[in-house]
Amino acid sequence: MEYVAVLLPSLVVGLLFWFAMRAIFNADKSERQAEAKAQAEADAKAARAAAQASPAVPPAVPLGDKQPGKPEDSAQRGPEAIPPAGPSGSSSESDK
Repeated sequence: MEYVAVLLPSLVVGLLFWFAMRAIFNADKSERQAEAKAQAEADAKAARAAAQASPAVPPAVPLGDKQPGKPEDSAQRGPEAIPPAGPSGSSSESDK
């Protein structure tokens, strides 16, 4: 019976600690789930608002000869637009 009297306080404190930690972890888990749900709802609401605000197909704009993202032909620009090939940097740095 002496062993029970010696170990009982440690067991009670250990059980209290275990219940407290379990409650903390469960609260954290439910908070994370609620946060994820709220974020998903906010993202869905923003996506619906963006879809309603902008048309599905943008109107066609005549681009003429130039197209965005397409490089111009170097033959049309002339030889002065092509930089000279060198081992490193400009000629003023190599003269030093």
